Amino acid sequence: MYEICHCGYIVGTGNISGTYADALQAVAGCELTGFISRRQPSHGLAGHPSLPCWPTLAEVDKPFDAVIVATPNGLHPHSAIEAAGLGKHILVEKPLAITVAAMDNMIDAARQHGVTLAVSYQRRSYPDNLAVKALLARGALGRIYSADLSCRFWRDQPYYDSAEYRGGYRLDGGGVFMQQASHAIDTYIWLFGMPARLHGELATFAHQMEAEDHGAVVLRYDNGMIGTIVASTCARPGYPPRLEVCCEKGTFTLLNDCIDVWQIEGVDNPAQPRPPLADNGASSATLNDSRRHQAILADFERAVAEGEPPLAAADDARRATELILQIYHQHERKE
Repeated sequence: MYEICHCGYIVGTGNISGTYADALQAVAGCELTGFISRRQPSHGLAGHPSLPCWPTLAEVDKPFDAVIVATPNGLHPHSAIEAAGLGKHILVEKPLAITVAAMDNMIDAARQHGVTLAVSYQRRSYPDNLAVKALLARGALGRIYSADLSCRFWRDQPYYDSAEYRGGYRLDGGGVFMQQASHAIDTYIWLFGMPARLHGELATFAHQMEAEDHGAVVLRYDNGMIGTIVASTCARPGYPPRLEVCCEKGTFTLLNDCIDVWQIEGVDNPAQPRPPLADNGASSATLNDSRRHQAILADFERAVAEGEPPLAAADDARRATELILQIYHQHERKE
C-alpha cells in the first residue's frame, strides 16, 4: 500500500476549483491546504472560508506536497513551471497547455526538478474505457475499421460572456475542440493513437465568440482506420459524448464513457454497472459529480508515492492538444 501526499494547493478559484475541492475531501488522507489567486482575499472563498488564499506559490509559508493547476488554459504553464521549480508535484486541469512550445517547457521543467506532471483527463479512469483500452491493446477486437466521436454539447451566450477569455485563442486556446471536447478527444487518441492526416471544417454559428462553436473532422490512420470527430456547443440542450466503433469482430458504442452497445463476436461484454449519477458537462460548465476527479486524484497520489507514471502523464496527454492544434492549423491553411 502506498502512502499518499497529504496536502496541496489549488491554483485558481474558478468553477472547476470547486469540483477539485469537493473531490479532495472525498479522497482518503488527502488534504486541501488552501488556494492561490491574485484576485481573491486572504480568506473567505465560497465553501472554504477557513482556508488561506495566497497570491503566489512562492509566498506560501507552510509545507505542502503538490498543486492542482486550475487556471485558464493559457496560464497553466506559468503555474506548473513555478511549482516544478519549488519541487512540487503537479496535476494540471485539461488541456496541458495551448501551444507545443508551452507543453515542452512544462515537461522539461518537471523532468529537470524530478516531479510528477499529470493532466486531469479523468475520463481515462472510467472502468469501461479501461476495459476497451485493454482489449484494443491485445488485439482482441481485430482490425478497427472506423471510430466516430460525437461531442454535441450546449453552452449559452452568458457562459461565453462570463469571462473575457472564454471562446478566444489567447487564453482558452480555441473553442469547443480545445475546451469542451478536449476530454473526449484525449480518450479517442488514448485508444486509437494519432492519425496520419486529417481534414476539418470549423464554424461559429450560435455564439458571439472568437473561435469555433462547431466543427467536424475526418481522420485517416496509417492502418487504414477512418475516424470522425464532431464537436459543438450549439446542440441544445446538450448530449453526452458518444463513441461508435466498427471493427472486424463487430461493433460497440460508448455513451458518456459507459458501454451502451456491445455486439462483438466471441468477446464478453466488459461493461461495469453504470453510475447512478452522470456528470452534466454536456450542458453545463459547473459539474454536479466529482467522482471522476476523485479517481484521477487517487491515481495522481499513487503515481507520486510509487514513482510511476500517472494514468494521464503529461508527455502522453499532450497529444490531445497536438491533434487540436493540427485541426486549427489545417483550417487556417484552407482559409
